[in-house]
Amino acid sequence: MYSFRPSSSSLFVAMVVSLVCLCAREVVSDHGLSAAWLSCVPRELYRPLLDASLSQCRPLAIGDLVQRWPERTLSIRGRSKHDHKPPNRLCVQALLLAVVRGLTDERCCLQVLDLCGLQCEDGRSEDIMGGWSLTVALCSTLLQARNVTAASRSRRDGREKKKRGMEIERQRDGAVKRDRAGLKKKEDGEKMDCGGNTAPERAIKTPAEENVKGVRRRMELQRRSGAQLQEIPSREDVLVDVRADLFVNARSWERVRSALKLSGPLRLHCRFLRVEELPASSIISLLHLLPQEELLGLDLRYSSLGVSGLALLLPHLAPFSRLSSLRLHYCNLDMQRVRPGQQEALQEVSRGLGGLKRLRRLSLTALRLPGHLRLLLSSLSEPLEALELPYLSLTSGDVAYLSRSPHASSLTELDLSENRLDESSLHSLRHLLTRAEPCLSRLSLCGCGLSDGPLGHLLPALGQCHALRSLRLALNPLSRAALVELARAAAGIGSLRLLLYPNPLEEYEPGLPPLPSSAQLLDWPLIEESEVKEVTLMQLDEILRAKGRTQDLLLTSDLMKYSTDLAMDD
Repeated sequence: MYSFRPSSSSLFVAMVVSLVCLCAREVVSDHGLSAAWLSCVPRELYRPLLDASLSQCRPLAIGDLVQRWPERTLSIRGRSKHDHKPPNRLCVQALLLAVVRGLTDERCCLQVLDLCGLQCEDGRSEDIMGGWSLTVALCSTLLQARNVTAASRSRRDGREKKKRGMEIERQRDGAVKRDRAGLKKKEDGEKMDCGGNTAPERAIKTPAEENVKGVRRRMELQRRSGAQLQEIPSREDVLVDVRADLFVNARSWERVRSALKLSGPLRLHCRFLRVEELPASSIISLLHLLPQEELLGLDLRYSSLGVSGLALLLPHLAPFSRLSSLRLHYCNLDMQRVRPGQQEALQEVSRGLGGLKRLRRLSLTALRLPGHLRLLLSSLSEPLEALELPYLSLTSGDVAYLSRSPHASSLTELDLSENRLDESSLHSLRHLLTRAEPCLSRLSLCGCGLSDGPLGHLLPALGQCHALRSLRLALNPLSRAALVELARAAAGIGSLRLLLYPNPLEEYEPGLPPLPSSAQLLDWPLIEESEVKEVTLMQLDEILRAKGRTQDLLLTSDLMKYSTDLAMDD
């Protein structure tokens, strides 16, 4: 008998899992054979077969597997981020259709379908279903499921009604035959008693008596039939809970609202809700249809709420006991333009934020609230773990407050991009980094106007952030020499996995102002000669080699294609 050490045992298990995956891919490779192998596949192999079908885009196999899913729960969000890509549109549609068919299939045990995190918003592939398309498809599936089960129930009721009618007819015919036989027997006995000289008197029932007897018999048969039906629960009565992240805008709002109000065999649950282009009243009516114990995050984008609209909305979020993330992007909260009643409404916003007791992530993008950060954040009962404040027009007083606030020592993610950080803000920013050093893992200072001098003052504090995994400094006016110093400091942070650096000023065409803005750096053309860029890349590569970081640290200036997942990998 062989004995395995722990390392050998783990390797053996990994080999078995890999072999199962390879076999599953081969089994699902032929669309036409699923009916043959499903008849003899044990329930333990359904998951590997479904994973293979999703990765190999086998919609027919997906439909056959999900229609007779042998377990109570089916989770598609459990697919690893190391997989090649999420399931494409055709596979998701096949899965949803199979869930509907499984409602009337006695072999299906599905009760919970988890699609959270399934949608893809990066736009890299046209075949991948986005959040809006998936939300609309789910709403259509709910309506289709109700229609299918209603039709199935109608057919079943028709069959039962016909069966009960036939049984009543048989009982009635039998009773008539028994009555006739008894009457004939009685007549024969009376003839024998009377010697055949006198005709017997026959008991003749009135039509009313016959009707009463028939009604009683039918009621008794229906009672017995109903008792038999209650003993066997039907598959149509089983409720399947569908959990998903929903994306709602002005085009789909009415459809999603109707689906959430719909009663049927499928019930829609929402984990994260993303809303675009909707007024506060429509958002509130949508929130009233969501279970208060399930919503974890709300993302509001491109909705002209204004300060008054946000003040009206926030109290309706307080009942959601698990809400931990709130994102407000481009919601037209411009405090740079003075309007009557604006300050009072902002006070209401502050009180509304204070009512969100579980809030840990707050994102305020392009709201233009200079000098009001203390008012907004001081009302929170617990410190934040993630704070995103891009395009907020922060003042030096805002940065000073943030560096002294209770949030500074608990932040794991901080985004101050596109806020001009001048000399008056540097001391507060260094103090903020010092306080956040034990836990800060992601930092973004893109487009903050950091030139060579200010960045040099920040590098010592950045070098002490030993938990930092992602550092983004794109669109800052740095020279090549300053960039080299930045790369050297980044390579000394052992936990860092991604550095998004700015193109040095030497790589731009002549004509830039001495301290260009981020918009100018974004629009100004780069020098086309490859030799200029190669000088920068060569110097950065030498730093990585000297520090032994060529394999685990990515240095890039590409704003469009860098992967944020690299910052989160172990």
